[in-house]
Amino acid sequence: METRVAVMSIIVEKGETVEKLNSILHDYGEFIIGRMGIPYREKNINIISIAIDAPQDTIAALSGKIGRLDGVSVKTAYSGVITNE
Repeated sequence: METRVAVMSIIVEKGETVEKLNSILHDYGEFIIGRMGIPYREKNINIISIAIDAPQDTIAALSGKIGRLDGVSVKTAYSGVITNE
């Protein structure tokens, strides 16, 4: 199975969506290398960065699920590192 390393940048503008987001991320936990969350209280948003190593279709599926959440935006940057496992 080929995997790629990618980074997802997530901005959460609606706090009530955080629980759904955390549930989705939990479902993909086996692929997540690390996660950093920064609450930006002055702007009432949360900024989350996810490092992931997974098959490209898994990364795309995760990004799609996150992007469909109300008040959440996500962008994914892929590295050129592809590994056969």
